[in-house]
Amino acid sequence: MEKLVELKNICAKYNGKTILKDVNLEVFDNDFIGVIGPNGGGKTTLLKVILGLLKPYKGEIIINKTKNKSLFGYLPQYNNFDSNFPITIQEVVLSGLMSEKKLYKRYSAKDKLRAEELINLTGLTEYRKCNIGEISGGQMQRALLCRAIISSPKVLILDEPVTYVDSNFENELYQILDDLNKKMAIIMVSHDLGMISSHVKSIACVNKNLYYHDSNKITIEQLNSYGCPIDLITHGRVPHRVLPNHEKND
Repeated sequence: MEKLVELKNICAKYNGKTILKDVNLEVFDNDFIGVIGPNGGGKTTLLKVILGLLKPYKGEIIINKTKNKSLFGYLPQYNNFDSNFPITIQEVVLSGLMSEKKLYKRYSAKDKLRAEELINLTGLTEYRKCNIGEISGGQMQRALLCRAIISSPKVLILDEPVTYVDSNFENELYQILDDLNKKMAIIMVSHDLGMISSHVKSIACVNKNLYYHDSNKITIEQLNSYGCPIDLITHGRVPHRVLPNHEKND
């Protein structure tokens, strides 16, 4: 297995407060890591550190950079696209290739074909020429997923990817991620342990520190010991979650 990313003793602050402390994590090419933890525990901060969007004040990040291959694809929890900006879904998807294009270089026929394949895959075919102001939040989330993977990255990073997505597409999304995991590593933040445990291969619990569990099977007792008490109540096939109060770290 090829090691793509390694975090060594990472400490990071946000607004002057330490959010991550002594975090260690290795990401390999076939990983599918589910990241869980309480709100404010540092999940999104961890993603930003990996992506290089936030510089830690302590520790080391080792990135295995591969020539002619995008390392990261990123789907944030919230998008910052201006809904009034005149850009179509097709153009949003193609914009995921901008970092690989020289200034003023046009998209090739191959690029456009790849965009069409992803648009069809996510059920956006009839909307591909629509401006982003004309589509729903769920449709925008689908387009942004296409944008994140159009460059065939080595690591796909997802922050609460089912935000705004309807329940029908949620099941399709996880199937798409299972297929993508055959080609790339995936790191996914989610609150829904009941759902992700059916798809991820390992779990990282982040609550200032990071506790890595090399399995998708994790007990309530283990979560409690990690400082992330999550209780699951199952009714048929639909898991529900209850999050008790967390003690704040000093």
